[in-house]
Amino acid sequence: MRERTKTVQIGGVTIGGGNPVAIQSMCNTKTENADATVNQILQLERAGCEIIRVAVPTMEAAAALGEIKRRIHIPLVADIHFDYRLAIAAIENGADKIRINPGNIGSPERVRAVVQKAKERHIPIRVGVNSGSLEKELLAKYGGVTAEGLVESALLNVRMIEEMGYDNLVISIKASDVMMCVKAHEIIAGRTDYPLHVGITESGTVSSGNIKSAVGLGIILHEGIGDTIRVSLTGDPVEEIRSAKLILRTLGLKKGGIEVVSCPTCGRTRIDLIGLANQVEAMTTEFDDLDGIKVAVMGCVVNGPGEAREADIGIAGGIGEGLLIKKGEVVRKVPEGELLSVLRKELEEMRAERRM
Repeated sequence: MRERTKTVQIGGVTIGGGNPVAIQSMCNTKTENADATVNQILQLERAGCEIIRVAVPTMEAAAALGEIKRRIHIPLVADIHFDYRLAIAAIENGADKIRINPGNIGSPERVRAVVQKAKERHIPIRVGVNSGSLEKELLAKYGGVTAEGLVESALLNVRMIEEMGYDNLVISIKASDVMMCVKAHEIIAGRTDYPLHVGITESGTVSSGNIKSAVGLGIILHEGIGDTIRVSLTGDPVEEIRSAKLILRTLGLKKGGIEVVSCPTCGRTRIDLIGLANQVEAMTTEFDDLDGIKVAVMGCVVNGPGEAREADIGIAGGIGEGLLIKKGEVVRKVPEGELLSVLRKELEEMRAERRM
Protein backbone atom coordinates (compact mmCIF):
# COMPACT_ATOMS: atom_id res chain seq x y z
CA MET A 1 0.00 0.00 0.00
CA ARG A 2 1.19 3.52 -0.79
CA GLU A 3 2.09 5.83 2.04
CA ARG A 4 -0.09 8.89 2.47
CA THR A 5 0.42 11.56 -0.16
CA LYS A 6 0.53 15.30 0.03
CA THR A 7 -2.85 17.00 0.21
CA VAL A 8 -4.06 19.28 -2.55
CA GLN A 9 -7.07 21.58 -2.25
CA ILE A 10 -9.25 21.82 -5.38
CA GLY A 11 -11.96 24.32 -4.60
CA GLY A 12 -13.89 22.77 -1.73
CA VAL A 13 -12.50 19.25 -2.28
CA THR A 14 -9.30 17.95 -0.70
CA ILE A 15 -7.50 15.05 -2.34
CA GLY A 16 -4.54 13.06 -1.07
CA GLY A 17 -3.44 12.62 2.50
CA GLY A 18 -5.79 9.73 3.10
CA ASN A 19 -8.91 11.59 2.01
CA PRO A 20 -11.59 9.61 0.13
CA VAL A 21 -10.93 9.05 -3.58
CA ALA A 22 -12.75 11.85 -5.43
CA ILE A 23 -14.78 11.14 -8.57
CA GLN A 24 -14.24 13.30 -11.64
CA SER A 25 -15.70 13.62 -15.10
CA MET A 26 -15.30 15.93 -18.08
CA CYS A 27 -18.00 17.78 -19.97
CA ASN A 28 -18.49 17.04 -23.66
CA THR A 29 -20.30 20.31 -24.29
CA LYS A 30 -18.73 23.37 -25.91
CA THR A 31 -17.44 25.34 -22.94
CA GLU A 32 -18.23 28.56 -24.79
CA ASN A 33 -21.90 27.58 -24.41
CA ALA A 34 -22.21 28.29 -20.70
CA ASP A 35 -25.87 27.25 -20.46
CA ALA A 36 -25.32 23.81 -22.00
CA THR A 37 -22.18 23.27 -19.93
CA VAL A 38 -23.86 24.28 -16.67
CA ASN A 39 -26.85 22.03 -17.38
CA GLN A 40 -24.57 19.05 -17.94
CA ILE A 41 -22.53 19.79 -14.81
CA LEU A 42 -25.68 20.01 -12.67
CA GLN A 43 -26.75 16.63 -14.04
CA LEU A 44 -23.33 15.21 -13.20
CA GLU A 45 -23.52 16.68 -9.70
CA ARG A 46 -26.81 14.87 -9.10
CA ALA A 47 -25.17 11.64 -10.26
CA GLY A 48 -22.34 12.06 -7.73
CA CYS A 49 -19.58 13.91 -9.59
CA GLU A 50 -17.26 15.69 -7.16
CA ILE A 51 -14.86 17.51 -9.52
CA ILE A 52 -15.63 18.56 -13.11
CA ARG A 53 -13.23 19.37 -15.95
CA VAL A 54 -14.00 21.37 -19.08
CA ALA A 55 -12.01 21.91 -22.25
CA VAL A 56 -10.60 25.40 -22.79
CA PRO A 57 -9.51 25.56 -26.45
CA THR A 58 -10.36 29.24 -27.00
CA MET A 59 -10.36 32.55 -25.18
CA GLU A 60 -14.16 32.51 -25.40
CA ALA A 61 -14.14 29.25 -23.45
CA ALA A 62 -11.80 30.73 -20.84
CA ALA A 63 -14.07 33.76 -20.49
CA ALA A 64 -17.10 31.51 -19.93
CA LEU A 65 -15.53 29.87 -16.87
CA GLY A 66 -16.58 32.66 -14.55
CA GLU A 67 -20.27 32.32 -15.36
CA ILE A 68 -20.10 28.53 -15.28
CA LYS A 69 -18.44 28.52 -11.88
CA ARG A 70 -21.06 30.85 -10.40
CA ARG A 71 -23.84 28.44 -11.34
CA ILE A 72 -22.37 25.11 -10.19
CA HIS A 73 -21.45 23.63 -6.82
CA ILE A 74 -18.34 21.51 -7.43
CA PRO A 75 -14.75 22.47 -8.27
CA LEU A 76 -14.11 23.50 -11.89
CA VAL A 77 -10.95 22.33 -13.67
CA ALA A 78 -9.73 23.86 -16.92
CA ASP A 79 -8.14 21.51 -19.47
CA ILE A 80 -5.43 23.33 -21.46
CA HIS A 81 -3.34 22.30 -24.43
CA PHE A 82 -0.77 24.17 -26.52
CA ASP A 83 -1.55 27.82 -25.67
CA TYR A 84 -0.17 29.01 -22.33
CA ARG A 85 -2.29 32.16 -22.56
CA LEU A 86 -5.43 30.05 -22.22
CA ALA A 87 -4.11 28.65 -18.94
CA ILE A 88 -3.50 32.13 -17.59
CA ALA A 89 -6.95 33.29 -18.72
CA ALA A 90 -8.59 30.23 -17.16
CA ILE A 91 -6.98 30.98 -13.81
CA GLU A 92 -8.01 34.64 -14.03
CA ASN A 93 -11.59 33.57 -14.74
CA GLY A 94 -11.83 31.42 -11.63
CA ALA A 95 -10.69 27.88 -12.48
CA ASP A 96 -10.11 25.87 -9.30
CA LYS A 97 -7.38 23.82 -10.98
CA ILE A 98 -5.74 23.67 -14.38
CA ARG A 99 -4.59 20.63 -16.31
CA ILE A 100 -1.59 21.12 -18.58
CA ASN A 101 0.98 18.99 -20.32
CA PRO A 102 4.10 21.16 -19.99
CA GLY A 103 5.55 19.36 -23.00
CA ASN A 104 3.02 20.90 -25.37
CA ILE A 105 2.73 24.32 -23.73
CA GLY A 106 5.97 25.49 -25.30
CA SER A 107 9.12 27.06 -23.92
CA PRO A 108 10.07 27.01 -20.22
CA GLU A 109 9.31 30.73 -20.15
CA ARG A 110 5.70 30.06 -21.12
CA VAL A 111 5.38 27.33 -18.52
CA ARG A 112 6.88 29.71 -15.98
CA ALA A 113 4.25 32.33 -16.80
CA VAL A 114 1.49 29.78 -16.12
CA VAL A 115 3.14 28.61 -12.91
CA GLN A 116 3.53 32.18 -11.68
CA LYS A 117 -0.15 32.92 -12.23
CA ALA A 118 -1.16 29.66 -10.49
CA LYS A 119 1.13 30.53 -7.60
CA GLU A 120 -0.46 33.98 -7.23
CA ARG A 121 -3.94 32.45 -6.96
CA HIS A 122 -2.89 29.26 -5.07
CA ILE A 123 -4.39 27.18 -7.89
CA PRO A 124 -3.14 23.58 -8.21
CA ILE A 125 -1.73 22.32 -11.48
CA ARG A 126 -2.39 18.83 -12.74
CA VAL A 127 0.62 17.69 -14.73
CA GLY A 128 -0.87 15.34 -17.28
CA VAL A 129 1.06 12.92 -19.45
CA ASN A 130 -0.47 10.21 -21.61
CA SER A 131 0.71 7.61 -24.06
CA GLY A 132 -0.12 9.83 -27.02
CA SER A 133 1.95 12.78 -25.87
CA LEU A 134 5.26 11.22 -24.89
CA GLU A 135 8.29 13.29 -25.89
CA LYS A 136 10.28 12.16 -28.94
CA GLU A 137 13.43 11.78 -26.87
CA LEU A 138 11.74 9.35 -24.50
CA LEU A 139 10.13 7.43 -27.34
CA ALA A 140 13.61 6.96 -28.78
CA LYS A 141 15.14 6.12 -25.41
CA TYR A 142 12.61 3.41 -24.56
CA GLY A 143 11.88 2.22 -28.09
CA GLY A 144 8.28 3.39 -28.02
CA VAL A 145 5.65 4.07 -25.38
CA THR A 146 6.44 2.29 -22.12
CA ALA A 147 5.43 2.58 -18.48
CA GLU A 148 8.95 3.70 -17.62
CA GLY A 149 8.82 6.41 -20.29
CA LEU A 150 5.49 7.74 -19.01
CA VAL A 151 6.85 7.97 -15.49
CA GLU A 152 10.06 9.67 -16.58
CA SER A 153 8.13 12.21 -18.65
CA ALA A 154 5.82 13.07 -15.77
CA LEU A 155 8.63 13.43 -13.24
CA LEU A 156 10.73 15.56 -15.58
CA ASN A 157 7.80 17.95 -16.01
CA VAL A 158 7.14 17.98 -12.28
CA ARG A 159 10.79 18.72 -11.59
CA MET A 160 10.70 21.65 -13.99
CA ILE A 161 7.74 23.18 -12.16
CA GLU A 162 9.32 22.51 -8.77
CA GLU A 163 12.43 24.37 -9.91
CA MET A 164 10.14 27.31 -10.67
CA GLY A 165 9.20 27.34 -6.98
CA TYR A 166 5.83 25.58 -7.08
CA ASP A 167 4.72 22.23 -5.70
CA ASN A 168 0.93 22.51 -5.55
CA LEU A 169 0.68 19.67 -8.03
CA VAL A 170 -1.32 16.60 -9.01
CA ILE A 171 0.11 14.03 -11.43
CA SER A 172 -1.67 11.94 -14.01
CA ILE A 173 -0.11 9.32 -16.27
CA LYS A 174 -2.57 7.59 -18.52
CA ALA A 175 -2.43 4.94 -21.21
CA SER A 176 -5.07 3.02 -23.15
CA ASP A 177 -3.03 -0.15 -22.57
CA VAL A 178 -4.43 -1.30 -19.24
CA MET A 179 -1.46 -3.27 -17.93
CA MET A 180 1.01 -0.60 -19.07
CA CYS A 181 -1.05 1.93 -17.15
CA VAL A 182 -1.04 -0.29 -14.06
CA LYS A 183 2.73 -0.72 -14.23
CA ALA A 184 3.29 3.01 -14.67
CA HIS A 185 1.27 3.76 -11.56
CA GLU A 186 3.10 1.13 -9.55
CA ILE A 187 6.42 2.73 -10.55
CA ILE A 188 5.46 6.35 -9.95
CA ALA A 189 3.78 5.59 -6.61
CA GLY A 190 7.18 4.64 -5.23
CA ARG A 191 8.92 7.72 -6.60
CA THR A 192 6.72 10.64 -5.58
CA ASP A 193 4.27 11.62 -2.86
CA TYR A 194 2.15 13.90 -5.02
CA PRO A 195 -1.50 12.87 -5.29
CA LEU A 196 -2.31 10.89 -8.42
CA HIS A 197 -5.25 11.33 -10.78
CA VAL A 198 -5.95 7.84 -12.11
CA GLY A 199 -7.72 6.66 -15.22
CA ILE A 200 -7.46 4.51 -18.33
CA THR A 201 -7.40 6.95 -21.25
CA GLU A 202 -9.31 6.35 -24.47
CA SER A 203 -10.79 3.25 -22.87
CA GLY A 204 -13.65 3.03 -25.36
CA THR A 205 -17.42 2.80 -25.37
CA VAL A 206 -19.63 2.35 -22.33
CA SER A 207 -19.43 -1.42 -22.86
CA SER A 208 -15.74 -2.03 -23.53
CA GLY A 209 -14.54 1.06 -21.66
CA ASN A 210 -16.26 -0.01 -18.47
CA ILE A 211 -14.50 -3.36 -18.53
CA LYS A 212 -11.07 -1.87 -19.21
CA SER A 213 -11.55 0.83 -16.58
CA ALA A 214 -12.86 -1.59 -13.98
CA VAL A 215 -9.89 -3.92 -14.48
CA GLY A 216 -7.25 -1.17 -14.57
CA LEU A 217 -8.64 1.06 -11.85
CA GLY A 218 -9.51 -1.97 -9.75
CA ILE A 219 -5.90 -3.17 -9.71
CA ILE A 220 -4.43 0.29 -9.15
CA LEU A 221 -6.83 1.32 -6.40
CA HIS A 222 -6.59 -2.05 -4.67
CA GLU A 223 -2.85 -1.44 -4.36
CA GLY A 224 -3.58 1.77 -2.46
CA ILE A 225 -2.68 4.01 -5.39
CA GLY A 226 -4.88 6.88 -6.55
CA ASP A 227 -6.44 9.95 -4.99
CA THR A 228 -8.97 10.97 -7.63
CA ILE A 229 -10.32 9.04 -10.61
CA ARG A 230 -12.05 9.45 -13.92
CA VAL A 231 -13.63 6.61 -15.85
CA SER A 232 -13.16 7.78 -19.45
CA LEU A 233 -15.99 6.55 -21.66
CA THR A 234 -17.21 7.37 -25.15
CA GLY A 235 -20.75 8.23 -24.14
CA ASP A 236 -22.83 10.24 -21.70
CA PRO A 237 -20.52 11.53 -18.92
CA VAL A 238 -23.15 10.49 -16.36
CA GLU A 239 -22.20 6.90 -17.19
CA GLU A 240 -18.65 7.72 -16.05
CA ILE A 241 -19.93 8.72 -12.62
CA ARG A 242 -22.09 5.63 -12.25
CA SER A 243 -19.17 3.41 -13.17
CA ALA A 244 -16.72 5.22 -10.89
CA LYS A 245 -19.08 4.93 -7.92
CA LEU A 246 -19.58 1.24 -8.53
CA ILE A 247 -15.84 0.59 -8.85
CA LEU A 248 -15.15 2.41 -5.58
CA ARG A 249 -18.01 0.71 -3.76
CA THR A 250 -16.94 -2.72 -5.01
CA LEU A 251 -13.46 -2.07 -3.62
CA GLY A 252 -14.85 -0.83 -0.31
CA LEU A 253 -13.48 2.66 -0.93
CA LYS A 254 -16.82 4.43 -1.02
CA LYS A 255 -19.92 4.06 1.10
CA GLY A 256 -23.46 5.09 0.35
CA GLY A 257 -25.99 3.91 -2.13
CA ILE A 258 -27.73 0.63 -2.74
CA GLU A 259 -26.10 -2.46 -4.21
CA VAL A 260 -28.33 -4.20 -6.74
CA VAL A 261 -27.72 -7.88 -7.51
CA SER A 262 -29.68 -9.79 -10.14
CA CYS A 263 -29.61 -13.25 -11.66
CA PRO A 264 -28.44 -13.80 -15.26
CA THR A 265 -31.83 -15.25 -16.36
CA CYS A 266 -32.48 -18.79 -17.62
CA GLY A 267 -35.22 -20.85 -19.17
CA ARG A 268 -37.28 -20.65 -15.96
CA THR A 269 -37.62 -16.86 -16.24
CA ARG A 270 -41.24 -15.86 -16.84
CA ILE A 271 -41.01 -12.07 -16.48
CA ASP A 272 -39.08 -9.32 -18.22
CA LEU A 273 -36.21 -9.63 -15.76
CA ILE A 274 -33.75 -7.63 -17.84
CA GLY A 275 -36.11 -4.67 -18.06
CA LEU A 276 -37.08 -4.99 -14.40
CA ALA A 277 -33.47 -5.16 -13.19
CA ASN A 278 -32.60 -2.05 -15.19
CA GLN A 279 -35.61 -0.23 -13.76
CA VAL A 280 -34.64 -1.24 -10.23
CA GLU A 281 -31.06 -0.11 -10.74
CA ALA A 282 -32.20 3.28 -12.06
CA MET A 283 -34.75 3.68 -9.27
CA THR A 284 -32.31 2.90 -6.48
CA THR A 285 -30.07 5.83 -7.46
CA GLU A 286 -32.67 7.94 -5.65
CA PHE A 287 -31.71 6.20 -2.39
CA ASP A 288 -27.98 6.97 -2.15
CA ASP A 289 -28.53 7.76 1.53
CA LEU A 290 -29.39 4.11 2.26
CA ASP A 291 -25.86 3.00 2.90
CA GLY A 292 -25.19 -0.73 2.95
CA ILE A 293 -28.55 -1.92 1.60
CA LYS A 294 -28.51 -4.82 -0.87
CA VAL A 295 -31.44 -5.36 -3.23
CA ALA A 296 -31.88 -8.62 -5.15
CA VAL A 297 -33.82 -9.00 -8.40
CA MET A 298 -34.40 -12.67 -9.22
CA GLY A 299 -36.01 -14.23 -12.26
CA CYS A 300 -37.95 -17.13 -10.79
CA VAL A 301 -39.57 -18.35 -7.59
CA VAL A 302 -37.59 -21.61 -7.59
CA ASN A 303 -34.18 -20.31 -6.53
CA GLY A 304 -35.11 -16.67 -5.94
CA PRO A 305 -35.69 -16.80 -2.18
CA GLY A 306 -32.50 -18.75 -1.54
CA GLU A 307 -30.35 -16.66 -3.84
CA ALA A 308 -31.74 -13.47 -2.31
CA ARG A 309 -31.01 -14.63 1.25
CA GLU A 310 -27.99 -12.35 1.64
CA ALA A 311 -29.93 -9.33 0.40
CA ASP A 312 -31.87 -7.01 2.67
CA ILE A 313 -34.81 -7.04 0.32
CA GLY A 314 -35.58 -8.67 -2.99
CA ILE A 315 -38.14 -9.54 -5.61
CA ALA A 316 -38.43 -12.79 -7.54
CA GLY A 317 -40.58 -13.18 -10.64
CA GLY A 318 -43.20 -15.80 -11.40
CA ILE A 319 -45.91 -16.06 -14.06
CA GLY A 320 -47.69 -12.70 -13.97
CA GLU A 321 -46.66 -12.17 -10.37
CA GLY A 322 -43.65 -12.17 -8.10
CA LEU A 323 -42.52 -12.56 -4.53
CA LEU A 324 -41.42 -9.85 -2.13
CA ILE A 325 -38.55 -11.25 -0.07
CA LYS A 326 -36.89 -9.86 3.08
CA LYS A 327 -33.73 -11.45 4.45
CA GLY A 328 -34.44 -14.60 2.44
CA GLU A 329 -37.99 -14.98 3.73
CA VAL A 330 -41.00 -14.66 1.44
CA VAL A 331 -43.24 -11.83 2.66
CA ARG A 332 -46.04 -11.91 0.10
CA LYS A 333 -47.00 -12.31 -3.53
CA VAL A 334 -47.24 -9.20 -5.69
CA PRO A 335 -48.70 -8.71 -9.21
CA GLU A 336 -45.90 -8.39 -11.75
CA GLY A 337 -46.87 -4.84 -12.68
CA GLU A 338 -46.59 -3.72 -9.06
CA LEU A 339 -43.19 -5.21 -8.21
CA LEU A 340 -41.25 -2.00 -8.84
CA SER A 341 -43.66 0.26 -6.93
CA VAL A 342 -43.81 -2.17 -4.00
CA LEU A 343 -40.03 -2.27 -3.86
CA ARG A 344 -39.86 1.53 -3.94
CA LYS A 345 -42.34 1.75 -1.06
CA GLU A 346 -40.27 -0.70 0.99
CA LEU A 347 -37.13 1.37 0.42
CA GLU A 348 -38.97 4.55 1.39
CA GLU A 349 -40.01 2.87 4.64
CA MET A 350 -36.42 1.81 5.29
CA ARG A 351 -35.34 5.40 4.76
CA ALA A 352 -38.01 6.69 7.14
CA GLU A 353 -36.99 4.19 9.84
CA ARG A 354 -33.34 5.25 9.58
CA ARG A 355 -34.28 8.88 9.98
CA MET A 356 -36.30 8.29 13.15
